Amino acid sequence: MSTPARVLAPGEVRRVLGRISRGRFAVRNRVIVMLSFKAGLRACEIAGLDWTMVLGPGGGIAKSLLVSGRIAKNGRTRRIPLHRELKRALQGLHVLCGQPIEGPVVLSQRGGRMTPRSVVNWFADLYASTGLDGCSSHSGRRTFITYSARLISRAGGSLRDVQELAGHRAITTTERYIEGDRDAQRRLVHLL
Repeated sequence: MSTPARVLAPGEVRRVLGRISRGRFAVRNRVIVMLSFKAGLRACEIAGLDWTMVLGPGGGIAKSLLVSGRIAKNGRTRRIPLHRELKRALQGLHVLCGQPIEGPVVLSQRGGRMTPRSVVNWFADLYASTGLDGCSSHSGRRTFITYSARLISRAGGSLRDVQELAGHRAITTTERYIEGDRDAQRRLVHLL
């Protein structure tokens, strides 16, 4: 069995964002990272995301992202509320791309749709250049699910809500994504 992708601490996520903040594709690159860390999308979902899944009826960025069954693993359509940073990143990319109403959200350097494999390779190169070991294209997704699970009680929800955001059929799959927090465990024991 392979080692699960590493969950990143907030400072490491900032380091990743700093790394991709410059250059010709900085706006697109920020969207890729935000889709992973702030929406928990898989590489295949990032590659398959279309503007029709992001835009609202008025043509602007919607309040939620529709992950259609045609791009989701196991064909499980789901809706993910947009984090404000992801929404800003998508708005910037939408304007930069000429405000398209359809077509791929994430384009390759040559202007075509990125493939799932190219998204996986893009993340591998990013983490290698940032010096973050144990990370893969799934690190953003694991980070999203782990932190969502830690914060869900504050929002008045349950692990079932995290499961639905992740698009998992079984809660046991969601549980495998969640990394424990040793500091929280120590604090909990001291409260007993």
